[in-house]
Amino acid sequence: MSVGDGIGEMDSVDGVDGENDDSAAVGAESDGMNLGLLCFIAYRAMETSVVDALAAAGYGDLTVAQGRLFARIGPGGTRISELAEQARVTKQTAGFLVDQLERAGYVRRVPDPADARARLVQIAPRGEAAVAVARVAEAETEAAWTKHLGKRSSSQLRTALIRLREIADPYA
Repeated sequence: MSVGDGIGEMDSVDGVDGENDDSAAVGAESDGMNLGLLCFIAYRAMETSVVDALAAAGYGDLTVAQGRLFARIGPGGTRISELAEQARVTKQTAGFLVDQLERAGYVRRVPDPADARARLVQIAPRGEAAVAVARVAEAETEAAWTKHLGKRSSSQLRTALIRLREIADPYA
């Protein structure tokens, strides 16, 4: 199955190593966990991997809450109100987290060229260095997952999640 194939076609495809993908789905359904919870468990494992790698590399002052907001900063910068909306926190909470990130040197605030009254939060050089560490940890975690699931199942999972994002992510 290629990356562009439909999700429905995956239901009858045998996985790598001769395992039937349907058997895994039945097991997941019978244990009472819905897809959202299963995705969250994987997300939490990825997040833990990244946080641990950041701490080991000298960025142990970054909290999970800060990281969740930090991850939403766009390439050219993002307004605090947009960060708050995407992180589903109040503007006050987003402002507090940005204050902490700014004091630690991870971000900077700059004037918004589109509106002189507004400011953008941008990633500062220390933040860029932390991002590089995080990307390595993400790649290592994905590689471990691919080794566990097999290349075919990992590709199918990625395809399904990308398609799900079309209806689940209002910021895509």
